[in-house]
Amino acid sequence: MVEEIQLKELEEIRKMGFEPYAYKFHRTHDINEIIEKYSKVKPGEKIENIKISVAGRIRSVRRHGKLSFAHIEDFTGRIQVYVGAENVDKKEYDLFQKLNIGDFIGVEGGIIKTIKGELSILVKKLTLLTKALRPLPSQWYGLKDVEIRYRQRYLDLIMNQETRKIFVLRARIISAIREFLDSKGFVEVETPVLQPIYGGAAAKPFKTILNELKMEVYLRTSDELYLKRLIVGGFDAVYEISKDFRNESIDIKHNPEFTMLELYKSYLDYNGVMDLFEEMISFVAKKVLGTTKIEYQGHKIDLAKWRRLTVIDAIKEYLNADVGKMDLKELRKVAEKNKIEISDDMTKGEIINALFESFNKKIIEPTLITDYPKETTPLCKLKRGNPELVERFEPFACSLEMGNAYSELNDPMLQKKLLEEQVKLRKKVNQPWTEALDEDFIKALEYGMPPLGGLGVGIDRLVMLFTNSTSIRDVIFFPFMKPE
Repeated sequence: MVEEIQLKELEEIRKMGFEPYAYKFHRTHDINEIIEKYSKVKPGEKIENIKISVAGRIRSVRRHGKLSFAHIEDFTGRIQVYVGAENVDKKEYDLFQKLNIGDFIGVEGGIIKTIKGELSILVKKLTLLTKALRPLPSQWYGLKDVEIRYRQRYLDLIMNQETRKIFVLRARIISAIREFLDSKGFVEVETPVLQPIYGGAAAKPFKTILNELKMEVYLRTSDELYLKRLIVGGFDAVYEISKDFRNESIDIKHNPEFTMLELYKSYLDYNGVMDLFEEMISFVAKKVLGTTKIEYQGHKIDLAKWRRLTVIDAIKEYLNADVGKMDLKELRKVAEKNKIEISDDMTKGEIINALFESFNKKIIEPTLITDYPKETTPLCKLKRGNPELVERFEPFACSLEMGNAYSELNDPMLQKKLLEEQVKLRKKVNQPWTEALDEDFIKALEYGMPPLGGLGVGIDRLVMLFTNSTSIRDVIFFPFMKPE
């Protein structure tokens, strides 16, 4: 509810002849430029033969008769403004007495550094740009209620400088990824968000109706099948940084709408993609943080050093069980011993994957987990020398799983067979979101797709790691929230 006192002030300001909602304001400097340029001004010194024009939101006000002070803030920083009755028009000084924390003003004038050493704008002209009708939360207590912070992100950004830093860093991370991939010859592309047949990820989609054609369509769960069509079409290396949608979990690591980097490079296998991933992460860390060494929730790691560990070896390390040559009966005993729930119809590969998933969130050191059971994906090439596995890897660090990568399957007949089996399996377990087989994707493969390496990286998870954030909601501007 709009505060009555603000409405009263608004009315009084209009009666004074001032428009409380300006069209524009000419700025000569950002606040941080002023601070850097005049940092060496001495206490008590004035510089009046210049014309500085800055604007910002009032963050504090102190009034002392004919001399008043305020701090204003823009995106770059905060500075004090020195408003003296002898320096500004009387109407403007009277206007200033009606202003409060949260209002936007523009000021013109010179520079003064107070006796206490605080650099200030010596105001000669004051303009009201926007009158706020709601008071900001207490400056001293801040905005700590996470529910309010997520629902009213604009307040969080006003009150918490650390929040702003996270999102600036997020933008720089995405920019650095683009810079790296562009330098490697990748072409950034765009693929459909609305898809008649969703595919490329074992996930529950969002479904809607396209009224014009009276047909069901889906928000994409992945970009994969369309990006591969582009490789078939002759592109050598492509990437997309996009929104994907999965109608599933909402928790500290999952949001229904999330940002994904997906890339494909011709003539690479998953070993080449591992090298590319490690180089990319190291480049981005150096670019945005100045170092590859970071700390996440008390764990110190080096993003330039990734170990490579197979699923079988990871189970041996974390569960002290050598499952590589075990039969089904022995695997069930390992699951039972470790209190891992499995069903009666699970295959060896599915049990091995369940064993791995029971501890994978405990992986702290940057690690590329490789060589998964073939049951985990129908879009991946079989492991050379062991057809029970696939050439797949996932990067983990500090309990965060950050992506997925394959030596991509390019045999159209085998691909069709595996996708058909996946559709049958989902129908068998009565999944209401069972997708249809994407016949056009199979047709594209039949025209020939070169050997291919692919990688998907969850941008939100990567930003969590780089910013030491424990919840995905801290790195998404507007995370999905239950209605109040």
